[in-house]
Amino acid sequence: MDIYSKMSLLFHNDDRARQVIRTGRLNMPYYSFRGQEAIPSVVCSQLRDSDTISTIYRGTHDMLAKGCPVDKLWAEMAGRVDGTCKGKGGPMHITHPESGMMVTTGIVGSSMPIACGLAWANKLNGTDDVTVAFFGDAAGNIGAFHESLNLAAVWKLPVIFVCSNNRYGEHTKFEETCAVDSVATRAAAYGIPGHKVNGNDVVELYNVTQEAIDRARAGEGPSLIEANTFRFFGHVFGDDDAYMPAGEKEAAAAGDPWPNYRKFLTDGGYASAADLEAIDEAHKATIEAAVAFALASPWPDVQEMYRDVYAEELVP
Repeated sequence: MDIYSKMSLLFHNDDRARQVIRTGRLNMPYYSFRGQEAIPSVVCSQLRDSDTISTIYRGTHDMLAKGCPVDKLWAEMAGRVDGTCKGKGGPMHITHPESGMMVTTGIVGSSMPIACGLAWANKLNGTDDVTVAFFGDAAGNIGAFHESLNLAAVWKLPVIFVCSNNRYGEHTKFEETCAVDSVATRAAAYGIPGHKVNGNDVVELYNVTQEAIDRARAGEGPSLIEANTFRFFGHVFGDDDAYMPAGEKEAAAAGDPWPNYRKFLTDGGYASAADLEAIDEAHKATIEAAVAFALASPWPDVQEMYRDVYAEELVP
């Protein structure tokens, strides 16, 4: 039910974000994660408050699943002073260390070396906390991916690399940029476990994630998880998906994790439709309050340009 609650929050937050942008009340870049709700919900449901994550500019769902406050997230997306970064980061650079959401980076793949640093800190501090690096399939083709896996393997870092493979890097199909059929197969080159799973199947993903987290906590080193999924609103808000073969999106709808997990819970007797609806409505109310909070929050003062730059505040 915790996984469902996270998925519900993500689903309704994405829906509301697209609505608000269409009304013109927010003008910002937005990368819908619709269709990928299961991955961070499952992963973060198994993390402690003291565990950390590092994600990329497309990772709003990762941030929310780890516990980033909804109101502060919306205020940051709106560029307001009550946001997680005082309105300085915007939608692509939301960071909230208090919830373990340590870094959102605007550079493709750079969540991985940062996660190695966070995991190294865990090891130096003598804790069994773990770090998760979220990234996309296209990031598996850059140097940071290979360097991070190698370093994590050599030092046995408590880090889990989670690749959300939605089959497209921006507008280019995975098969056109990768010589192997799976990101997970690359783990073998570094002597670590590589798991290729259905990223829309909550139970399958849960079992694999649990194994990887347990391994990291036990000091046995990193794992790579490739969670295969699909994005239903393209690379960026307003994407017309003209680069996709006809019928591909419609076919992918059969694997939509949101309705499928709802059905799994009700058919299995784990929850009633009324139980799930109550969770949905609570999240809708939270999100609506967050939107109002964000739009009522003031813009940062021009003086903020000189703060948080150096140890001592600059004087213009």
